[in-house]
Amino acid sequence: MYIAMNRFRIAPGKEEDFIEIWRNRETHLNEVPGFKSFNLLQGPSYDDHTLFSSHSVWESEDAFVSWTKSDAFRKAHANAKPAKGIYLGPPQFEGFKKVL
Repeated sequence: MYIAMNRFRIAPGKEEDFIEIWRNRETHLNEVPGFKSFNLLQGPSYDDHTLFSSHSVWESEDAFVSWTKSDAFRKAHANAKPAKGIYLGPPQFEGFKKVL
């Protein structure tokens, strides 16, 4: 199992706008071999941002890497332009392999 996560810092008061972007986004993940599940997670809020994470589960790291090179990946990200005033910098990627 492999878990791929992107952490997002979102401007205060823009949380619902960010959630709507993801709610209306076509990810094309179900087209890709090895994809298991996806969740958008909301973390703590601070004075300057709210933390969110996209969380996808894959059969293996190879399956995830193959997705990043696929037509489905290109389609999913074709219109993924950050909305002004919502994102406080680029997402931070984190990948994890199952060890137990």
